[in-house]
Amino acid sequence: MKSGFISFFLFLLMSYQIQAQQEYHQHEYCSKALTAKKFYPFNHIRSSLLTADYDLTYYRFEWEIDPAVKAIKGTVTPYFKVLSDGFTEINFDFSRALIVDSIVFHGNKLSFSQPSSYVLTIQLPGALTTQSIDSLSITYHGTPPSGGFGSFIQSSHGGEPILWTLSEPFGAQDWWPCKNGLDDKIDSIDILITTPEKYKAAGNGSLEVEKKLGNGWALYHWKHRYPITPYLVAFAVTNYESYTDEVVFFDGSTMPMLNFVYPENLNEAKTGTADNVAALQFFDSLFVAYPFKKEKYGHAQFGWGGGMEHQTMSFVSNFDWGLLAHELAHQWFGDFVTCGNWEDIWLNEGFATYLEGLTRERFESDFAWQNWKSAKVNSITSNNGGSVKVDNTSSVNRIFSGRLSYNKGSYLLHMLRWKLGDEMFFKGLRNYLTAHSYRYAVTENLQQHLENISGQSLQEFFDDWFKGQGFPNYKIIWDQEADRLLIKIEQTPSHESVSFFEMPVPVRLKGQGKEMMVRLENTENNQIFVVNPDFMVESVEFDPDLWLVAKSSVLQEDIILSGTESFEGSQISVYPNPTKDLLTVKMDINEYDSMEISIINTEGKKIITSPVISTSHNFQVAHLPSGIYYINVQQYGKQVFSSKFIKE
Repeated sequence: MKSGFISFFLFLLMSYQIQAQQEYHQHEYCSKALTAKKFYPFNHIRSSLLTADYDLTYYRFEWEIDPAVKAIKGTVTPYFKVLSDGFTEINFDFSRALIVDSIVFHGNKLSFSQPSSYVLTIQLPGALTTQSIDSLSITYHGTPPSGGFGSFIQSSHGGEPILWTLSEPFGAQDWWPCKNGLDDKIDSIDILITTPEKYKAAGNGSLEVEKKLGNGWALYHWKHRYPITPYLVAFAVTNYESYTDEVVFFDGSTMPMLNFVYPENLNEAKTGTADNVAALQFFDSLFVAYPFKKEKYGHAQFGWGGGMEHQTMSFVSNFDWGLLAHELAHQWFGDFVTCGNWEDIWLNEGFATYLEGLTRERFESDFAWQNWKSAKVNSITSNNGGSVKVDNTSSVNRIFSGRLSYNKGSYLLHMLRWKLGDEMFFKGLRNYLTAHSYRYAVTENLQQHLENISGQSLQEFFDDWFKGQGFPNYKIIWDQEADRLLIKIEQTPSHESVSFFEMPVPVRLKGQGKEMMVRLENTENNQIFVVNPDFMVESVEFDPDLWLVAKSSVLQEDIILSGTESFEGSQISVYPNPTKDLLTVKMDINEYDSMEISIINTEGKKIITSPVISTSHNFQVAHLPSGIYYINVQQYGKQVFSSKFIKE
């Protein structure tokens, strides 16, 4: 989902009564769906205990929709698999604002109740057998409420009415009986919509039937044979113009990109969707094959201020490159693999935001890519707090925070790419998609796949950047002595939830018409690095390619690394220097609580570390290769002394 307005709006519109129209035979279009097997296991992250005792296998939706009237009328037939013994009732999430006309099970009407605003409880005539598959049909009508981003909206464009749905995150229950959670994907669906023949109905899957019924109404039958989470089931009805862009994949296979657009926007739509074909080919080659290739991808224009990634047919308000790329990216990250908890919405929105950025990197100029990154960093650092992990899943605005779920989520991925390198990063993402195809996933799943492919532990990274709040403020201090450049990195986190962000820090050195990029593995505060450029450095630039979420300052100051220095009135000495085997560090101090002494090489890596337990320390260094090393003394994690010595 992508909104043109970070503070989302709700529509307030008039309600009408819908006129009765033609009814349809219940079993006309479901024969193939009933033979489909559930070909993926579930991550059972249940949203409601009332709906935990069955799994959905198939839905047939039969609705009468007149876009001039905000109302719905029809029959919904779910097929379900029983998961528990003593199954004598079945519950659905469904608004009590709608009127249930009848519920039919094996030809007989059943009794039901609606004990709360969003619970429909149906009494079965007897207990169903565990693992059995059965069905019932719910006929209802009325004017749905509109929660979240709208759920069920009737508006207009160019003097014509339009009716559309947008159920994310909790809105499906506003207009159809469902399991309104992130726990059960429906194996397959059929959507049958009758509407006045001047209109067209857009929906999920492939268009099987488009025909006039001879009574002023037309039938649209959309068939979808891939698992789908409830909030992605959708339709839109208005006086659409439709056309198809052909997508040719790199393996030579083809697929239609089917577009339903307002007549008044037809020309701009054709330009935008044609460009979007290239983005689809790019994602298909970079990650895994487009997940719904046997059916289609497409767009339906609607009246909201952004877009929504309805499976196989994104609903969009316009045909801007960024909006179309964002919603397309969701077909992989959000639809193919869906976040298993609203805490993890960044797995949908952070990914879609980053993939939109990748299209800037791939198809646009370096300047456009740099501007995209700069805008994201400025947004994230505009507030010192805030985690990517959603801390209030009852708040729609918090779930879909533009700064945190979208922008910071996208940059979490960008920093992982920097940390792991392109090969490991993209291979890990492909493994993640493959392992959780047509399923739900949570952040720990992504972390595991990236760790498995890279061999690195990413626990601290995710603790800092997913669970933790804020970002690092860096102070880069540099000093050049002859052919040696000293770089000291001081870091102050912007929020107390993170004590220190361990990250590789990119720095660019420039001077005498030359430049050099260095990657400094910053693992502690006040860390000093030694670099040996082959030119006199005139400037040092922090993170010029914007890999990190951070604020920074760069200063040129003296950094003293040799001799005898004072620490709170006491002396610290290092001798002999140079040395072949034994090095002594003598400290004329009275208090050395929590002090640590380390030998560090010129790459900034600790070779030997020891707590300070006396006023004199002897180090055996005969085994070290010849070269320059540094003695660092720290107290409470803060550097208090640093000195150079030479190993002969």
